[in-house]
Amino acid sequence: MTTLDNFYGKATMNDGFSGSYLPDDVCFLLTRLDKADVQSIDPVQKEALIQSGKRHYSQMLTLETPISDTHHAIYQHALTEYLPRTAAGIHRLAHTLYDTFKYQDKPLILVSLVRAGVPVGVLLKRALSDPNASYHRPVIHYGVSIIRDKGIDQLALAHITQKHPDCPIVFVDGWTGKGAIFGELKHSLTQFCAQYPHTKNQLFHQGCDVIPLVVLSDPAGVAWLSDGTDDWLIPSSLLNSTISGLVSRTLYRTGEFHGCVYYNEFTHIDESLRFVNQVDAHRQTLGKACLLPTQSSPRFATRSLIDNIAKAFAIDNDNRIKPTIAEATRAIMRRQPQCVLIDTNSQHSADTSLLRHLCEQKHIPILYQDIYPYQAMTIIQKRS
Repeated sequence: MTTLDNFYGKATMNDGFSGSYLPDDVCFLLTRLDKADVQSIDPVQKEALIQSGKRHYSQMLTLETPISDTHHAIYQHALTEYLPRTAAGIHRLAHTLYDTFKYQDKPLILVSLVRAGVPVGVLLKRALSDPNASYHRPVIHYGVSIIRDKGIDQLALAHITQKHPDCPIVFVDGWTGKGAIFGELKHSLTQFCAQYPHTKNQLFHQGCDVIPLVVLSDPAGVAWLSDGTDDWLIPSSLLNSTISGLVSRTLYRTGEFHGCVYYNEFTHIDESLRFVNQVDAHRQTLGKACLLPTQSSPRFATRSLIDNIAKAFAIDNDNRIKPTIAEATRAIMRRQPQCVLIDTNSQHSADTSLLRHLCEQKHIPILYQDIYPYQAMTIIQKRS
């Protein structure tokens, strides 16, 4: 059996990097890959390979290209509109984390799930590190890969638990869609803790089987701590690498940290630091925050809706259903959609304007129907 010491020995080959964030903002435990060594695969070909089972999505990457001016304008509008809500959510989450761990003298370890969790994690790191905030406390922040069907990067998790023994760990993501990443996290942590029982208090500090997942928005009803359950236009969900420290979606690797490409050529259009600087500046103007409730078990609030959608579209694999504005938008940019569903109450909403723009641009059909609490979802095209 591989020991934790062996895991840690491998992990020290790469001490991490901060991407385009400040060194104090985050440490990515990722292996940087040369773009020349990564084959960029067309989304249509990638979809066929994924659905045929010939290759896993984490073995392929479609290299990013700069977004359109319209796309960027919609992001800027979303940032203006939802900056106060984003800042208030971080304010409440930080206050609740402080209250939960106020009797713990060791640093709190934030582990953001790359990529969507990283902007939220950086904002929480800055909030909890703010000496002028009532919730100021010691905190350390990492960015770690989690991949559907593969789980969280066990080597990175081993590195963290070895380097910070007995420190409580919480996992940060941007939002929940169906709850698939929650399932991966639960399986990974249970498996890891069974192999290394001495890490149980670090991972399951809220009780047996409580997965300490923190998100801004939790429509799926699976997070331990969230700022709400409605599907809203989180600004950081509208961009890819240029809102996530210029790192790519992660690629599965063995014997080293999961891999990523660093898009240094996008430095001139990078919004990563600008986004966290603006949101954090607004957070600093806010008054007293209220405590948020925590959940000891998942509610799977939208499971029946997902099942109904699968039945209506004859879908036998839930991975073809991408709910929430965030996931629906990302699927359009990365995958091959069959159609996009927009809730009947959101068809004229500014929240869905980017989706509608992208659908028009790519000639993707839009269907309007009742899919509450989601505002939108993308159905991935079935490939034979």
